[in-house]
Amino acid sequence: MPRLLPLLLLLLAPVFPASAQPQESSRFFPYTLKTTKLPNGLTVVRVPFNSPGIVAYITSVRVGSRNEVEPGRTGFAHFFEHMMFKGTKSNPEGQRERILGGFGFDDNAFTTDDITVYQAYGPTAGLPRLIELEADRFQNLEYSEPSFQTEALAVLGEYHKSAAAPDLKMEESLAKTAFTRHTYQHTTLGFYDDIKAMPKAYAYSRTFFERWYTPANTTLFIVGDFDDAQVLEAVTKHYGPWKRELTTVAIPAEPAQTKARAVHVDWAQPTQPRHVLAWRTPAARADTPDAALQAILAEYVVGDTSPAYKELVLEKQLVESLYVSSAPHRDPYLFPIDATLQDEKHRAAVDATLRRDVKALVDGKVDAARVKAIQDHLRYGLLMGMDTPRDVAIDLAYYAGVMGPPDALASYLKQLGSVTPKQLTAFAKKHFTDANLTVLTLTPKPAAGGTP
Repeated sequence: MPRLLPLLLLLLAPVFPASAQPQESSRFFPYTLKTTKLPNGLTVVRVPFNSPGIVAYITSVRVGSRNEVEPGRTGFAHFFEHMMFKGTKSNPEGQRERILGGFGFDDNAFTTDDITVYQAYGPTAGLPRLIELEADRFQNLEYSEPSFQTEALAVLGEYHKSAAAPDLKMEESLAKTAFTRHTYQHTTLGFYDDIKAMPKAYAYSRTFFERWYTPANTTLFIVGDFDDAQVLEAVTKHYGPWKRELTTVAIPAEPAQTKARAVHVDWAQPTQPRHVLAWRTPAARADTPDAALQAILAEYVVGDTSPAYKELVLEKQLVESLYVSSAPHRDPYLFPIDATLQDEKHRAAVDATLRRDVKALVDGKVDAARVKAIQDHLRYGLLMGMDTPRDVAIDLAYYAGVMGPPDALASYLKQLGSVTPKQLTAFAKKHFTDANLTVLTLTPKPAAGGTP
């Protein structure tokens, strides 16, 4: 792994670190990416954007629940997102927020199965101070054991709030059934018993920080109105001393599924019945069209223009909502069609309709004109959604965090427009098989004396 330049060279050298190469805008992605890798492995991506006086500063760390390989330690990626706001010796808890609030920055974060993303959005005038503060907390995070324990209880409360609705239980049941070895078998929140045990894991939390919050595992995306030379100089100065190196862990590989699986959830409160058909599908990569294929297939099979949607939602009104609740993942994941039924008695008919339309796709019966319309809608919809520097930066950070390369979003946009109906059929034929399927069903089953 590359080492840091000596401090003297950092202070004296007028030339910035190697690998500074702009990726020009194209018809697939309309913005220019200037990418530099510092000697310590930190990747810094700058994108000029016509937003006078405004800048987005997004930090993407490639750590999510996928990385939680130790038994009893699930949920730590999400939990650690909370701890990253606890302060440092130079900027004790609350001081960073007071400074950024004084400038007018919005400040937030989120965690997924694969990545943790920190976002700040506000005036360019505060960017030099923001760079100092972010570099400080990523290198020098400090928190006491009592503070850690308090936040652990807050995370437990977050779990309880999420568990009040059926979606979390469904996600947990589907993941545990579809995955027998891979860490995708637990959700981003983690297993409940592990969350309850978190207050006792203070020492482990420090290990987690040292293991994953490293420069080589982190990418900065700075989008908006700024002086590129000044920004790169400031980032180099303040992040340059960051020396932690990434620890490699083995993520358990999931064996091939050889037969259909099923799981049922009884929900003890009034709710709508649910029906989920989830096929195992490949990982999202920048060098394959698999992510784009799945995005197009989701719209093709159950989107607003699909026969299934028209029949089940609009005409027969057997289903309240119909969608594919999947996002790109670093490792092979699921393509889950999720139907909210109007009534339990419609389950068999809904299942038959969905399987019928998937089989038609497998058999090569593809409407090429509708595929083209979906491709245009997805691609232009994503581009039109990039109204602000923050929109651009978060999209860049998300796809780069999952797929790896800083310009992964551009690759994804290109693939969205270039896949063919023949590729859709080949993908469906390979992956949408009965042996590759997990079915989840949920029915409301109120406790004795309850009202259905």
